[in-house]
Amino acid sequence: MSHALLFNDAAASPAERYASILQALEGILAGERNLIANLANAAALLYGALPDLNWAGFYLYDGAGLVVGPFQGKPACVRIALGQGVCGTAAAKRQTVIVADVHAFPGHIACDVASNAEIVVPLIGPQGLLGVLDLDSPSTGRFDRRDAAGLEALAARLVAASDW
Repeated sequence: MSHALLFNDAAASPAERYASILQALEGILAGERNLIANLANAAALLYGALPDLNWAGFYLYDGAGLVVGPFQGKPACVRIALGQGVCGTAAAKRQTVIVADVHAFPGHIACDVASNAEIVVPLIGPQGLLGVLDLDSPSTGRFDRRDAAGLEALAARLVAASDW
């Protein structure tokens, strides 16, 4: 079966779906190192390929905190302090954070009240923290460790393929 078909195949396993997304990402990244172009296309790819999302995008670390970068979805919070909300927590800890119910997360920042679950993957390069990949869902419990593994592989590839 073609990887492209797995995006919309309800029977595809999470591993198959993320392998398809990674293959598509490789095509998008081929010959392009521009950070904004790569992040914008990655956000659009994830938003279109993963079911049950209402936001997919990036926050970039500017040396003091996180600033919204390329994304798909409703307008977002512009700045997030390290340690604040799910994004700031993942950035401060330098580890993926999965939240089944954002309303139960202490200090959650509600950019979109329709969001109920969230996963945030830090973007780490040789120079340290670069930003985070953030996905939101209107469905409680939407994300799990399989999503984390797939998204961490995508994040690592984006970091390596882009000029920061």
